[in-house]
Amino acid sequence: MSDAPEEAIGAAGVGKVYLDGARRLEILKDVSFSVKKGEGVAILGPSGSGKTTLLNILSGLDRPTSGHVRLEGADIHALGDNERAAFRAARIGFVFQFYHLLSEFTALENVRLAALIGGNKKTRPDAEDRAKTLLETVGLGRRASHFPSELSGGEQQRVAIARALMNDPDILFCDEPTGNLDIETGRQIADLLKGLFSRRQKTVILVTHDERIAKMTDRVLKIEELGVTELSLFNGY
Repeated sequence: MSDAPEEAIGAAGVGKVYLDGARRLEILKDVSFSVKKGEGVAILGPSGSGKTTLLNILSGLDRPTSGHVRLEGADIHALGDNERAAFRAARIGFVFQFYHLLSEFTALENVRLAALIGGNKKTRPDAEDRAKTLLETVGLGRRASHFPSELSGGEQQRVAIARALMNDPDILFCDEPTGNLDIETGRQIADLLKGLFSRRQKTVILVTHDERIAKMTDRVLKIEELGVTELSLFNGY
């Protein structure tokens, strides 16, 4: 019997084409790779290379034009809309570049809301206590009652990270998590993510153009010429 880690994410022949009038825009072509459970993988590429499109397809937010994606053994795009939404809410966490916090809710309420939406039986009964603990974990225990407008960009991203962890997801997708922050704040968020991921042993897919962030992962994939190649430059960090 093999002791090899199970597959968390598998992309096979993924392609994405947009039609703009008479123009056919091929964003991704025949992208195939696999991510093991508990592995951290960074996807590098310049702006416009299709890395966010790939992340959205991997997470089920967008559909590929061709190919398929397996998440924890499930063909995510074969699920119905409601099933796919429930799968994402219960088993996937997202950290976005622009935070996407609800302005009328406090930091605590923004984090706690994820449990109500996700319907995760593991987290709903003690949602408030869990949300408080997560805010303390990201260094915002004393800011729980503050609204997003009262928080700095770095603090808002910390709230977003806590929210992403609220339902104890199997997989975390991070889209340019430091892209909207200054250099020093970005470094602090990168260090926070590195510590959280290593302790919690989550499967992490991280889209970034920042090589400093990529160094904290197990593997680095680079999007170029519509495909994906693997880099060994950062392995061993």
